[in-house]
Amino acid sequence: MKRKATAIWKGTGLEGSGTLSAPSGFFDNSPYSAKTRFENEDGTKGSNPEEMIAAAHAGCFSMALSFQISGKDLTPEELNTTATVSLEKDDAGFSITGIVLDLKGKVPGMDEAQFKELAEAAKDNCPVSKALSSVPISLNISFSS
Repeated sequence: MKRKATAIWKGTGLEGSGTLSAPSGFFDNSPYSAKTRFENEDGTKGSNPEEMIAAAHAGCFSMALSFQISGKDLTPEELNTTATVSLEKDDAGFSITGIVLDLKGKVPGMDEAQFKELAEAAKDNCPVSKALSSVPISLNISFSS
């Protein structure tokens, strides 16, 4: 399986801008620029690579956890994951310095200890977590059965 996304950039790094697109159409010609990346904290004026990483990680982790839970013959009522990607400037430039996964889960018939164990396994083993293994990834869990 291979997936594609295309970035088109025009102009300088500081004053230029670009668009991000993918065949699914989910983000078709979504704008991004240095301003939307570094000056627009709430993300209302366009996307950025860190937001895309956060979305990919939250989605991959939630799906992996759902598979873990289904493997115990249970069905999650809801898995709500927010991924927060931290980008910081250091001596070498900008670096992604950490990712926090905030998970709220509701799984009827499952106890909290088992949920936490499966969530940790999903965090360590989902494909996006593996790809981002050079970055510290932490997990905060809120659970109800």
